[in-house]
Amino acid sequence: MATFQIKEKMFSLGGKFTITDQTGLPCYHVEGSLFPLPKTFKVFDEEGHLISQIEKKVLSFLPKFNVTLANGNHFTIKKDFSFLKPHYTIEDLDMEVKGNFWDMDFQLLKDNQVIANISQQWFRMTSTYQVEVYNETYNDLTISLVIAIDYVKELEKNASN
Repeated sequence: MATFQIKEKMFSLGGKFTITDQTGLPCYHVEGSLFPLPKTFKVFDEEGHLISQIEKKVLSFLPKFNVTLANGNHFTIKKDFSFLKPHYTIEDLDMEVKGNFWDMDFQLLKDNQVIANISQQWFRMTSTYQVEVYNETYNDLTISLVIAIDYVKELEKNASN
């Protein structure tokens, strides 16, 4: 099992931050593009190897992100039209997300087995997430998923202000 803490920097130009393990050692580095069109995030491991790229689709009525992992796998996160609580769909993941997606308290399951638990730590100045991955082969995918979901939430928050 691997445990990570994702804590974004409050005043980071473009969205640069480090993801640490349970001991506080850096594991991943995230670099967001400076300009919003198209907004992209690149996730690197500690050795500097690209593990994923997250890109916001520009010409889309509702937010939509394509996530491409270094191993060639990809999935899409898109917001569905809803009048009440926000609803999102994750396409091409071959996994299930259970729990409260909007409040960032959910599980990632594959074949009814829990792969990861993701929970937001509240009462912090910046977005902070605790991520527990039970099968380490899914570390990169889970980290990339959380970063994409957090950015979708940030867009929603900014749009409502």
